[in-house]
Amino acid sequence: MAENGLRDKVLSLGSMNPCVKRVEYAVRGPILSRAVELEEDLKQGVKKPFTEVIKANIGDAHAMGQRPITFLRQVSALCLYPELLNNPQLPDDAKKRARRLLAACGGQSVGAYTASPGIEIIRQDVAHYIQRRDGGIPANPANIYLTTGASDGVMSTLKLLVAGEGLSRTGVLIPIPQYPLYSAAIAELDAVQVSYYLDEERCWALDVGELRRALREARQHCQPRVLCIINPGNPTGQVQSRKCIEDVIKFAWEEQLFLMADEVYQDNVYAEGSEFHSFKKVLFELGPPYSATVELVSYHSISKGFMGECGFRGGYMEVVNMDPAVQQQLSKLVSVRLCPPVPGQVLLDAIMNPPSPGEPSYQSFVQEKQAVLSDLAHRARLTQEIFSQVPGIRCNPVQGAMYAFPRIQLPARAVQEAQARGLAPDMFYCRQLLEETGICVVPGSGFGQQEGTYHFRMTILPPTEKLRILLEKLSQFHAKFTQAYS
Repeated sequence: MAENGLRDKVLSLGSMNPCVKRVEYAVRGPILSRAVELEEDLKQGVKKPFTEVIKANIGDAHAMGQRPITFLRQVSALCLYPELLNNPQLPDDAKKRARRLLAACGGQSVGAYTASPGIEIIRQDVAHYIQRRDGGIPANPANIYLTTGASDGVMSTLKLLVAGEGLSRTGVLIPIPQYPLYSAAIAELDAVQVSYYLDEERCWALDVGELRRALREARQHCQPRVLCIINPGNPTGQVQSRKCIEDVIKFAWEEQLFLMADEVYQDNVYAEGSEFHSFKKVLFELGPPYSATVELVSYHSISKGFMGECGFRGGYMEVVNMDPAVQQQLSKLVSVRLCPPVPGQVLLDAIMNPPSPGEPSYQSFVQEKQAVLSDLAHRARLTQEIFSQVPGIRCNPVQGAMYAFPRIQLPARAVQEAQARGLAPDMFYCRQLLEETGICVVPGSGFGQQEGTYHFRMTILPPTEKLRILLEKLSQFHAKFTQAYS
């Protein structure tokens, strides 16, 4: 009983799950909260040094003005409102797909539950997509699980892998910088984060020597069992070479590590000479013993790529070489959530089973897809070009994905001022940037970085002219900030 006579809360900060308190997710952290407050101030007529808040903190394509791909929305609309099947203005290939998908739904309605791993014909279409992507290497629909975005699949996999106490606690190797889903999931599940650093001097390359260092040191205090890879990289935008992927697979085999390959940006490759290679394809082309024994789960999502359908929350994961008994446990685990959102499954299928040559939607679909990817490639080059001209900012080429992760030089006085306020120096920088320009980016400390270096992550998704304004404002702010604290 509390002193005022009221009962103590059953759930309080002191009694709640301590793992949840350790969870941090920088992409939607305090910077975004302040950005939302500033947006509200502008609506109320409060005078600011800017007229709009530009949220460059997250890869939300449609929120940044990217138009939906027509065919994807047509199939989705037809499934959500089947009366549109009688509309002569909608193309026959979209109607054909909608009828096929509705026939696979209970009561021919996307409002019905589906099988827990997802609708069977969609899993078959995903398998066909993977087989085409990987040059004919077979994919089994039984090894494919549809997910609520890639995040859902990552969490399900980690739940299977995390175990032990003390020195036997599961260690999970993640790249630094990393997408904070991974550090947050590891904290929530009470596993051990094992950081390996990407090489900024070599365009954020992954070095197996660094993996060995991280593994050797981690084995002194936990049991590393999992190696996470993000390719193309988030937040760093690098695209791994085939040789690098081969080396990583061989390393995982030698050290008996379970591989998790986050490949959600596989459509987003821009740099000349860069090419996406799936871990599944490289694994099977390496042949035995690797192809027969390395355990791999790979993830894809409808939220990124050329489609950018974040709000539909769709994706898939494919498991390779998983112990059949464990895979039964995975099937049980996903059944607890009943099924992934059905509209997300439908939209995923439209991506996996796009219009074919000769179908009425083919030409417009290809044109829209290429226009999105071409625009992104242009913005990737523009971002690197403008930042490269700014003293105190250094930005590696954005080879893929949809982010830049520039390194910023901060004056000693700025670092001291940040520390006096109890802030990470790059958080202090990003807060000042937001207050003075309305530009919302995420401090590099939210993703991890080498000690003594400072970065921020920003998306390249804004329309080209708005992106150019953003980059110029940011460049001017950096010069002003540097001068103020020099």
